[in-house]
Amino acid sequence: MTHAIITLTVTDPTAMDAYRAQAAVAMNSHGISVVQVSTAPQALDGQPHLPTVCVIVKFPDTDAAQAWMDDPALAEIHALRRAAGKVGITMLA
Repeated sequence: MTHAIITLTVTDPTAMDAYRAQAAVAMNSHGISVVQVSTAPQALDGQPHLPTVCVIVKFPDTDAAQAWMDDPALAEIHALRRAAGKVGITMLA
């Protein structure tokens, strides 16, 4: 099992809505589950950049994470996520 943290600072709410409408199906197709979503992340220490949305997801393994990212059938969905704002996905390997 592998986890990842997805951070997104939304600058295009329309693109974000379009992404949300398709994200669950794309994630389910690769065995990904959402562990937690926060639309109000808070700093515990220091002064980190706080995104609009922070999501922790669980992949079956690192190969599944890479397969999800590389799946050509999901290219448009990944593009919607990127168009929604500043996004980062950090895998905790």
